[in-house]
Amino acid sequence: MDKITKRDFIKTTLAGAFTAFGLTIIGCSKKGRKLSEKLYVYNWANYISNKTIPDFEKEFNVKVIYDNFSNNEELLAKLQTGAGGYDVIFPSDYMVGIMRKQNLLEELDMKNIPNFKNIGSRFKDLPFDPGNVYSIPYFWGTTGIGYNSEKITENIDSWKILWDERYKGKISMLDDMRGLANPPLKLLGYSINTTDPKQIKEAENMLLKQKPLVKAYTSDTYIDFLVSGDILLAQAYSGDVFQAMKENKKIKYAIPKEGSDIWIDNMCIPRGAKNKYTAEVFINYILRPEVSAEISNFTWYANPNDASRKFIKPEIINNKSIYPPDEVLNLCEYQKDVGPATKYYEQLYNKVKS
Repeated sequence: MDKITKRDFIKTTLAGAFTAFGLTIIGCSKKGRKLSEKLYVYNWANYISNKTIPDFEKEFNVKVIYDNFSNNEELLAKLQTGAGGYDVIFPSDYMVGIMRKQNLLEELDMKNIPNFKNIGSRFKDLPFDPGNVYSIPYFWGTTGIGYNSEKITENIDSWKILWDERYKGKISMLDDMRGLANPPLKLLGYSINTTDPKQIKEAENMLLKQKPLVKAYTSDTYIDFLVSGDILLAQAYSGDVFQAMKENKKIKYAIPKEGSDIWIDNMCIPRGAKNKYTAEVFINYILRPEVSAEISNFTWYANPNDASRKFIKPEIINNKSIYPPDEVLNLCEYQKDVGPATKYYEQLYNKVKS
């Protein structure tokens, strides 16, 4: 999936520099291996606590250069062209599969990531990366509808409302090639992983019909639009909507009855990363229970770290829109790599955005 568009962490007890026998040793991990001076991280917007990076920098004496991307295809293009020079990236599930096949990822040294043990079994060894050779689950969630309950009082339970002409100019859709196709595919009764060009063309035609109603195609700024009232309905990532709720209590979230996608964003290291060991130390740091929990408490996204659950606020851990029950999850699909059929989704996206 923030998109965010896609920030606050509990401070750890160690410092990045410590004194022994009058000497200051800096830039080393607890195992004594040399850490890089800098670490380049590329993540979704609005997707980390505002204390995470500063606390890591303070403890490990590593400067983090932190950039954001808006969608998986933007991230893929950066890696394919060799641009960016990033050490840690956050691709979604299906994109990990694509990057793995294209040899764009480094294998992870799990000896440097012992906190992987904290990840729940349901999030390990998934089809896009069997054995977690290249990826570690970061956060997960669903895609649904964010809406202003003060202006829209009817029951929001279907993707159909995003085609309702009463809300012309007050609707936003995700700026994501695969994500954009999901609502019409679900309304048509198709899988979000269909490879049938006729079904994808039907979805394209629905989106073209909807286009005059749409104010913006965005995977990050829709949060601000929802809060300000510039839009009333948004195809949205679950955690983004809950961030918006903190500023505007009238904002609500719904998973449509037709179903949606459940996604997992992951931490990976790009092929040829210059600071691989430091990247693995960073990933291990993120997997500390208190750190993962602090990100959840800030972003209101669900995380796969079972050990963090006791540190997550009750209003988050008990919220069925954030941690949906099985009967809701059973309506959702994981997005998968569709192989050669990707070209049909590219055609859909380019036609709608042109």
